Amino acid sequence: MAAAGGAHSHWTSRFAFLMASVGFAVGLGNIWRFPYVTGENGGAAFVLIYLGCAFLIGVPILMAELMIGRRGDAAPPIAMANVAKESERSTQWRWVGGMGLLAAFTIEIVYSVVVGWVLWYLFKAITTGFADVDAVNAEAQFTAVLADNSGMLFWTLAGLAITGFIIFAGVKNGIERAVTIMMPLMFALLVVLAGYNFFAGGFWEAVAWLFTPDFSKVTFATVLAAIGQAFFSIGVAMGGMMTYGSYLPRSISISQSVFIIVIADTAVALLAGLVIFPAVFNYGLDPAAGAGLIFQTLPVAFAQMPGGYIFAVLFFLMLSVAGITSMVGLVESVNAWIEEHYGVSRHKSAMIVVGSVAVLSILSILSYNVLDELRIGERNFNSVMDYFSNQILLPLGGLLIAIFAGWFMRREHSQEEFATLSSTGYAIWHFLIRYLVPPALLVIFVLGVTE
Repeated sequence: MAAAGGAHSHWTSRFAFLMASVGFAVGLGNIWRFPYVTGENGGAAFVLIYLGCAFLIGVPILMAELMIGRRGDAAPPIAMANVAKESERSTQWRWVGGMGLLAAFTIEIVYSVVVGWVLWYLFKAITTGFADVDAVNAEAQFTAVLADNSGMLFWTLAGLAITGFIIFAGVKNGIERAVTIMMPLMFALLVVLAGYNFFAGGFWEAVAWLFTPDFSKVTFATVLAAIGQAFFSIGVAMGGMMTYGSYLPRSISISQSVFIIVIADTAVALLAGLVIFPAVFNYGLDPAAGAGLIFQTLPVAFAQMPGGYIFAVLFFLMLSVAGITSMVGLVESVNAWIEEHYGVSRHKSAMIVVGSVAVLSILSILSYNVLDELRIGERNFNSVMDYFSNQILLPLGGLLIAIFAGWFMRREHSQEEFATLSSTGYAIWHFLIRYLVPPALLVIFVLGVTE
């Protein structure tokens, strides 16, 4: 029996839940970073290590987060308190749920600006197709974007408005309707773009870069990179998965769903590599360009390739979908808590959250130019927000969720939530969440705060 919780919306289908969860997990950084990290760390050798880490670390903690969300039947802080109370533990565990919301809100402030860039480049792709753009033009164009505060604000607000509209409409009419259209669209665009690259050139070089196993590149640092990638790319400890878990009907298997989410997340990242890197190799560009790969390197390829206009539009449309669906999960976690904790309507809470992010995003925008010199140590506002969320809140929150699920939550309660698991399957999960996940996340946390 679930612990007490308020009247709660629920997903109407497993498909909607999976699309929302994969959409939340697949973000912009995941699309450009995962293929690059794979290529630099031994290709298929890294993928194998990553998959091992994803299933040994990512899957157990994602199962725990969805389980707590469903069991607690509420937004993360309330769900944690409900489940703790049911297990006769201190309701102070609610602060762990609060850490997830703080992480989500912190990430939103910076991420919304980057989503704004993607929308701006989608507009540029539609209006210019990056015709005649070379490396100098592309760099100058991106530099101009970072200097144009009014432009960045406009497109940031455009992304937040789309996100807010989806949240405002509710779980069924907003989030479900959006993700069941947007995620299949994103998958279709990825397949079409990868198929185009198969004929356009550079495809087999990209395949070799991503999938040729080079075990000579595998070091302890490679394993740490795989652990970190497995944890961060799946989207745990940000409140979103726990919130989505609270909408999960008891008829839907958490364990089966989690395996699908992790496989889909990995498949999207690898498929994105077959979209991005053929163009990079075909036109002799730098595969190590990081975030600049999207905004500075690829426009040069779009300008040169046959059908580059269509490719550019579809590519930035795909990225826009990935960015918006991630934003929806981040905003919804905070929105659900405000709605439940303060007893306000969804419409009002959505306006509060989106409005707050919009105001604070101005600091992120200004940190790319006029406020760049305003620093704490060597970090500007954006770097501080990134460090606080990614190096502190996420690994520490994930560590505490694992400890709570493995050591403090009553075993019979987690067994009820994982009723579809065999006794052996449950024993494996319980062992991993107790003995493997906490030390792995402790390593990520210690390395993060000492870097």
